[in-house]
Amino acid sequence: MTAESKPIDIPAIRRDFPLLSREVNGRQLVYLDNGATSQKPQTVIDAIADYYSRYNANIHRGVHALSQEASQVYEEARATVQKHLGAGNVNEIIFTRGTTESINLVAATYGRMHVQAGDEVLITAMEHHSNIVPWQMLCEEKNAKLVVVPVNDAGELRTDEFGKLLSAKTKIVALTQVSNTLGTVNPVKALIAQAHAKNIPVLVDGAQAVPHMAVDVRDIDADFYAFSGHKTFGPTGIGVLYVRESILETLPPYQGGGGIIKTVTFEKTEYADAPLKFEAGTPNIEGAIGLAKALDYINAIGLDNIHAYENQLLEYATAKLSAIAGLRIIGTAKEKAAVISFVIEGIHPFDIGMALDAQGIAVRTGHHCTQPLMDRFSIPGTVRASFAFYNTKEEVDLLAAGLTKAVKILA
Repeated sequence: MTAESKPIDIPAIRRDFPLLSREVNGRQLVYLDNGATSQKPQTVIDAIADYYSRYNANIHRGVHALSQEASQVYEEARATVQKHLGAGNVNEIIFTRGTTESINLVAATYGRMHVQAGDEVLITAMEHHSNIVPWQMLCEEKNAKLVVVPVNDAGELRTDEFGKLLSAKTKIVALTQVSNTLGTVNPVKALIAQAHAKNIPVLVDGAQAVPHMAVDVRDIDADFYAFSGHKTFGPTGIGVLYVRESILETLPPYQGGGGIIKTVTFEKTEYADAPLKFEAGTPNIEGAIGLAKALDYINAIGLDNIHAYENQLLEYATAKLSAIAGLRIIGTAKEKAAVISFVIEGIHPFDIGMALDAQGIAVRTGHHCTQPLMDRFSIPGTVRASFAFYNTKEEVDLLAAGLTKAVKILA
């Protein structure tokens, strides 16, 4: 623990997550797939049930009491997100279906407006497919070029190459704050400063950062910032896109439909102001409400406390797993989140995952939607254990014992 952080009551926290008490294959569940999706505290589940039980109605266009109540709670959720991210204006917060849609929104609006033939989009070699494919599609459409910043053997971004690859042709930078596969924490504030020195805007994929550390979009000076509710102990199907207000005002709508308009005639449509201009159709109302409750929950624990505890878990798990014969950790950056990807010599990751599942241990196996990164390390995939603040050292011990058993069976 640091001087600023405080111990957290792990047994009490685990009681807040009903799914953690179940058994899988006759064993107590050990859930270590938080990088894919996190579990939900009872307060989030209750908030969603409360919405459907007491004030289920569509929002923003109804004058009756239920619609007014639902609209108020939905917009209060937006204000909760604004405060959590440190955004300057509530209108800078757009609700989406997740990080993937948030990135697609930026590519389809800002990207189409500013990227032309011969221009470049700069990403990194550790990006999730969601932060690769939309930019590939845009570059193909515009006859532009996708430029990739490499990583070193430890899985750290080559920041020296980042500066060299920024040019007058670069129209936007899109990079992850925390790698979902390697756990690498990128120095986004410094990288954004370099890009801004050349008047290049930056999108940050914060899907793996927001659940585990404090994020202040104004401090890092991000132009766009995206994250997902379901990785942040909230519901699936809800995400957030922060857009700097000065940019937001210049963007066209992402989709057409109800909710984004002021007036419509057959000759012309006048659009609503942001953020509603980007939220066509009936939104995931209960998702926004649940996400706000999830953010309240982690803020009550304290993100500094969460970050410190998860670092302890990471150090403990790294030592435990490193002692297993034939195991090699992929991603050994100095600055890491609580994610460990590894391979075991002579055993396919899928086989390891199935052997662990038989023991009630849930991990992720495969390429983790980072196939180019797997190619960089010349491997087909990894086993990934990703931790949250409700995980324990005892669960790490079970993982290590499970791996030792799997190696004896499968080697």
